Parts: sequence; C-alpha cells; structure tokens
Amino acid sequence: MSRDMAVRNPRTGENDYSIQPLDVTEIGQVTDNLRAARSAWLESGVEHRCEIVRSWADSLLEQPDAILEALTADTGRHLVSLVEIRALNGIVAGWCATAPGLLADGDERPSITAGVGVCPQFVPYELIGVISPWNFPFLLSMIDSIPALIAGCSVIVKPSEVTPRFIKPLSRSLEAFPELAAVFRWVEGDGSTGAAIIDTVDAIAFTGSVATGRIVAEGCARNFIPAFLELGGKDPAIVLPTANLEKAARIILRASVQATGQACQSLERIYVPEEHYDAFVAVLVAMAEKVELNYPDVHQGQIGPLIFARQAEIIVAHIEDAVQKGAEIRCGGKIESYGGGTWIRPTVLTGVDHSMQVMTEETFGPVIPVMPYKDVDAAIRLANDTKYGLSAAVIGPDIDEAIAVGRQINVGAVSINDGGLTTDVHDAVHDSFRLSGMGASRMGMSGITRFMRQKAILIRHAEALGIESLTEAQPET
Repeated sequence: MSRDMAVRNPRTGENDYSIQPLDVTEIGQVTDNLRAARSAWLESGVEHRCEIVRSWADSLLEQPDAILEALTADTGRHLVSLVEIRALNGIVAGWCATAPGLLADGDERPSITAGVGVCPQFVPYELIGVISPWNFPFLLSMIDSIPALIAGCSVIVKPSEVTPRFIKPLSRSLEAFPELAAVFRWVEGDGSTGAAIIDTVDAIAFTGSVATGRIVAEGCARNFIPAFLELGGKDPAIVLPTANLEKAARIILRASVQATGQACQSLERIYVPEEHYDAFVAVLVAMAEKVELNYPDVHQGQIGPLIFARQAEIIVAHIEDAVQKGAEIRCGGKIESYGGGTWIRPTVLTGVDHSMQVMTEETFGPVIPVMPYKDVDAAIRLANDTKYGLSAAVIGPDIDEAIAVGRQINVGAVSINDGGLTTDVHDAVHDSFRLSGMGASRMGMSGITRFMRQKAILIRHAEALGIESLTEAQPET
C-alpha cells in the first residue's frame, strides 16, 4: 500500500510536496510490464530506438518549463537545473551517433584454435534499474538511462526521495511517446523501493554515497546481477610550483563550490608548494569572499542552498573537527539560514593535515582546505593518501609535467589545468579507484556496452572430432 512521504524545499525549509513510494508488489507489477514491452522495443532495431528517443528528447527540450520548475524547487538552483536539462541533447545525440556501429553483430574472425571461427554477438539485458542521487537528479539518471534504452533494454528509474518533483512532469512528457513510455518508467520511492527494484531487475546503475553503494552492491551480489556503482570522492588538486597562483585559485574556487560543492567530483583538498602557500591562500580567500549567495533571488549569485538538510551536520562536524585539531577558518565556515533554507559560504581552511576529517572524509560542501607540501613527490603521496579514487586535478603551465604528475595519482580521471572536467567530457572511459566505484565506466563506449552481455558464436570449419578421439592409447616409450 502506498504511503505519503514529505519532501522538503531547500530554499524555504518547508515540507511542501509529497510522494507515494511504491511497495514491493507495485514494483513487481511495474517491472513485469516493462519486461513484457521489451521484446518489441528490442526488435524495432537501434535506428528506430534512436529515432524515438531523439523525438522525445526534442519535445522535452522544446518545452522544459515544468521540469525546470520542479528541479529548481527540489535543488534550490536554477542555472544548474537548466544545464542538467540541456545536457540531454548531447547525451542522446552522442549515443545515437555511435550506437549503431557498436551494437552491430560482428563478422566472423578466425580463432587461435585451428579450424574454428568466432562471431561475436551483443545481447542486451532485459531490464535495467537506475537509482540516481539528489545532487544532480535529472542528469545523473539520464546518463545511465539513455544508453540502456538505445541498447534495447527496458529501464526503471528511482530518483532520490530528496529531489523527486520532476518525476511527474517528466512522466507526462513520455505520454506522447507510448512506445518509449512502455519501456521507460520513473517511480517515486525511498530506500525500500530501491531494494525492491534490485530484486526485480537484471542489472543496476547506481550513483550515490559509499555507504548506500555498499548496500546496493550486496543486494546485487545476492541476486547475481551486475552493479555499476559511481560513488563518492575526496578529490585532490595539486598546484605545481610553477603555476600562476591567480589562475590556480580561480580554477580551484569554481571547481570546489560549483553546485554548492554538492558534487562527487568537487575539489575537496588542495596541495600547494610551501613557498607559495601564503600568497595562494591570500588570493583564494579574496576570491572566495566575493562569491554571492543566490538569495533571495534564485536567478542571482553563484552559490545555492544545501539541498539535503542533514548534509549541513556533516559539514559542521568536519569544520569543527579541523578547528579543534588546529585548523584556522580564513573565510566562511558558518551555517546560515535565510528564508528557512540552509546555506554556507565558500569556506577556506588552513593549518590542516590528514588527521582531520575534512582532509579524509567526503564533505560534500563548499569547503576548501589548503595544505602546503615540500616537493612534488610529497604532494603525490598526500594526494594518494585516501580511501577514495574518483578524480583529481593538477595545475601548472608545463603540460608534460602536469600529465606526469597526474599519471601517478591513483584516481580514475585527472583534469589538467581545470577541475571536474569529467562533468563535461563523456567520451573518455575512466574507472573509479578504491571506494569511489565499481563496475564498468559510464563514460566512453563502455557506457553502453556495459548494458549488454557478449556472446560468442563458435563455428567449427574442420571435421569435428568423433568418439574415436577419446580412445585411450598406450603411452609412447
């Protein structure tokens, strides 16, 4: 039986919306329908699937107001929500351009076994479950859903219960495309809904915290289904000794506080040569103090509210732990309340080290701890002193030197002279290291091939062996 669950508005702090999470029986009914419709979807062919998905995306992008309004209400951000929606065009166009060639059955090739030929075949999973997070609710669900649909799978999506308002207008946008609506379903729900989905699908694509990702992985393991997990990070940035400090500070500030620092690829720990440390901090603090909250007008300023109220508790705990252990707050550092919403300005910390949570645990807020290093080798050791391994940044004028440093950082992707380039670059495969993820990359060609199993058709061209080949023989002497 459905039950009401309140949803908080991050700008007002009020519960002004509600959802009705589906129970196990209802999820089973939805997934049964998705499986029943999938055969026709697969048999329609990749070109036809691309045509349908493209037409739906074009229609949505022509009239995005309802979805934009819902995302803005859920996240408290207008510009980022608009960017999320507009990204759909590139996702669809990219996969429609590459999928036909990737999904085609391969020609026969000779095996290394004499007289045998091999024909590869891709077999899409029947039903994919997508569980997406609250920080980029639209974009991070589409990144997984669109390639799965184009591959020939049915897809069920459960966004976070923290940011679910866009589900209803998005579902309405599918009504004009019944063929797609039959294989693409968005459902409201919480953790129990996600658990029910895991028990009814053939593979899971999950984006979220390490703690929840571990639960998802355990559920998938019990069901012997693949889990593609994109989890948290504690991304380092290394400023090389020859870097322009103003340019470095500009990059780091934006990449640390974009989306209020509520992004897995946010820069969360900064390493600067000790000879430039004071100068860099001065420049960074001066820039950070000029950042404006987008309050009271959502269309102004650069930094929005904290979407998830409990995140403020984590941020405060990290800052307090650092200060108790000797760190100094150079700007920001306090939770502020405006209009009922929870806000924090860009916060620069100095005097930090790896005994502090702010340097070792994911903060997920606009907090920028800056630590000096003696030499580049020491900076690399500090960057690698973590349980995470999502991405990193290296900043310096000598590209070859920056790349050489980047190659030694144990993460899936390194941005050179920028931060968080994985947000914009989707055609480069990168795996997550350590606790930051598991399974094939959602980027590059594996972003679609992970939703298919590869089958081999093996052809014997020579005469097949008979029973006589099993006759025992005396060993040669």
